[in-house]
Amino acid sequence: MITDEQWATLLETRATDPGAVRRAYQARKRRTSLLDGKSTLFLVAADHPARGALGVGGDPLAMADRRSLLARLLTALANPEVDGVLGTPDVIEDLLLLDGLNERVVIGSMNRGGLAGADWEIDDRFTAYDAASIAAFGLDGGKMLLRLVDSDPGTIPTLEGCARAVTELAEHGLMAMVEPLPYKRDHNDKLVLQKDSAALSRASAVAAGLGATSAYTWLKLPAPEEPDVVLDTTALPALVLGGVPSERPEDDLASWGRSLRHPTVRGLVVGRALLYPPDGDVAAAVAAAAEVLRTARGITV
Repeated sequence: MITDEQWATLLETRATDPGAVRRAYQARKRRTSLLDGKSTLFLVAADHPARGALGVGGDPLAMADRRSLLARLLTALANPEVDGVLGTPDVIEDLLLLDGLNERVVIGSMNRGGLAGADWEIDDRFTAYDAASIAAFGLDGGKMLLRLVDSDPGTIPTLEGCARAVTELAEHGLMAMVEPLPYKRDHNDKLVLQKDSAALSRASAVAAGLGATSAYTWLKLPAPEEPDVVLDTTALPALVLGGVPSERPEDDLASWGRSLRHPTVRGLVVGRALLYPPDGDVAAAVAAAAEVLRTARGITV
């Protein structure tokens, strides 16, 4: 999807014409609205590298090859059922310079300061887009990660930062996508995601209450084992996240499908599971996820 000429042009532009980035933001053709008359939203996520999370499966550097990552994203975006992308400024701007984001939803990732494996990982500072830049660049919303660890005081500034971002995005009339994930540390001090309904419901309730208004808040949640219990926690629109890919893509698809049937759920935000499928066929993985979304929501093409 990226020719040698396109890649060489991108590298040359990055080195010699930084103003091209702002021009690309200004020239991007935007959708008229977030859902654009549809009932669902299907986004591909690519904000993992900025947090130092480069591994997929057994390859610790899978996402470290930027040309490969961009090519995979363009393959995903070529599917008309994919609505857009979630990413940090570097990835979004590469895609803009490759003319890959016209009439697509673009969500800017905001807090990437909690580097994977760092001692301060839970103190997840806002180091990427902020609400003002998201509005100025004509993006469609901002996403923030909220990892809740009751034993880690780093949760407190992250909570406060997310609440501030929700308020500021709402002031601009833009989506605030909050991803609340409850964690605990095991006996080796490793962070372990708590997937039980009680923990996920509590996290959802906390996220829903952030900010001066929830008018523009959407939740980004793992597919729970008991969808009705967790997804009944709020009336806010939700998107199912892909999470860490399993060794069996069919199990991931089935898990997403169960949650997608819930009335508060509007769609999917999936990254590594679709961009780096076990068989390497990105287009097929994206098409399979789109079919699950259609089937779960009763959409006919």
